[in-house]
Amino acid sequence: MRILFFCFVMFVAISANSQTKNYAVVLHGGAGNFDSKTFAPAQKNNYDHFFEKVLSMADSMAQAGDSAMNIVVAVITKMEDSPMFNAGRGAVLTEEGIAELDASVMDGTTLKAGAVAGVRTIRNPILAALKVMTNSQHVFLAGRGAEQFAAQQGLEMVDSSYFVTDEMKRKFEKIKADKNGTVGCVVRDIYGNICAGTSTGGMMMKKWGRIGDSPVIGAGTYADSRYAGISCTGHGEYFIRYAVAYDIVARMKYGGQTLKEAIHDVLFEVLLPAGGTGGMIGIDAAGNIVVDFNTTGMFRASTTQSGVHEIEY
Repeated sequence: MRILFFCFVMFVAISANSQTKNYAVVLHGGAGNFDSKTFAPAQKNNYDHFFEKVLSMADSMAQAGDSAMNIVVAVITKMEDSPMFNAGRGAVLTEEGIAELDASVMDGTTLKAGAVAGVRTIRNPILAALKVMTNSQHVFLAGRGAEQFAAQQGLEMVDSSYFVTDEMKRKFEKIKADKNGTVGCVVRDIYGNICAGTSTGGMMMKKWGRIGDSPVIGAGTYADSRYAGISCTGHGEYFIRYAVAYDIVARMKYGGQTLKEAIHDVLFEVLLPAGGTGGMIGIDAAGNIVVDFNTTGMFRASTTQSGVHEIEY
């Protein structure tokens, strides 16, 4: 009897331990009306190389037992430091010719969240959003106050010219508004915790301190480890009006939908008829990754404990 009981305990322990090895990481670099078939080979190589490098970093962190939040922030920090996306270094410019940045994070286990908006001198807004969540009693800081808080937290501050790349100068001069490159990441770690984050420069030529959905908890970012984590990209005003990120989770929680069903229905039955375009990424409690969009293209990449990297445009 003791031997049987011992064997049963051993089986449970081994099964539980094997389950904790599962993780999932998905990220996006924005959705828009572009055709990846028109990309030059060098451009494709740049994106492929970047995503492979970031996914490998995420794999290493996840396999080492790092937290979902740490992985989300590390991934988005890399994307903010790259001029290839509309976030951080490559952010689009306002009507005044400067970059105003927004970012948010949410922990799906504690339901704690942090966000910043309209910041001009914080090198990595996603790090500031994390500090708001962990080192303040607040959820959302904006403008100069957010910058003062970030400086007090010891984050790297830069001159606003740091974000103005040559490419953005050219686009600004031609008044182009076609860069879709908001970035986001959702992670389920080996402990079952789900976290999400989003970072953006917003709309090209925006004015009057416009803030989109990316830093708005429940609109551009939401996470609840019991159901799913979501990061969105697209026409922010619509995502705010329809509380898109939270609606996905609510449909799962109260309506019994799967993550795939909820994302599809919101994109094509709620947003699109109203004129809202964009896409979203998500991971559910079982580690299933879902990516969907109602535009012609979306930069996305993912990895799991299998070690298989999926990169698509």
